[in-house]
Amino acid sequence: MHVEGLREIETGVTTKIVAFLRELGLEVQPGPILEATSLPGIRVQGGVLRFDPEKLSFPGDLLHEAGHLAVKLPAERQRAMADMGSDPAEEMMAIGWSYAACLYLGLPPETVFHAEGYRGGADSMLTNFARGRYLALPMLQWVGLTLDEKRAKEAGIAPYPHMLRWLRLEPTPE
Repeated sequence: MHVEGLREIETGVTTKIVAFLRELGLEVQPGPILEATSLPGIRVQGGVLRFDPEKLSFPGDLLHEAGHLAVKLPAERQRAMADMGSDPAEEMMAIGWSYAACLYLGLPPETVFHAEGYRGGADSMLTNFARGRYLALPMLQWVGLTLDEKRAKEAGIAPYPHMLRWLRLEPTPE
């Protein structure tokens, strides 16, 4: 496929992802990003997911960064800045969240697990998720976003990658 045709496909995927994220209530703003970023063309500032359409290498990276925002408590989400990949548990939840979002949107898993992602480990991610080895499932369940097979069966609903909700809520007082 020629570059122009590939760019049109990527633009359509980006549009679909941005619409989904906005439906969830996440603020997403296109515009120029002049500074260096950990993911090309993406920056989070004050809980706003900004992206530069000219520099965005992989639309699925938007889902990954949105996953970081989604698994934060609402107050933390509003204060989120720049590189959000420093907490290993949150990183795993963002990976699991982005995979579920990808499937929900009808996109192939390679959208988030692309060849240049995860420090060369995208193939391993694809294999593990395809075989039902969901590294973040216990944490996503713990924060109230989804259920594993056993708990979903007890509740009579679909298990992960089906999501109960897409954004983490404030914890309820016990």
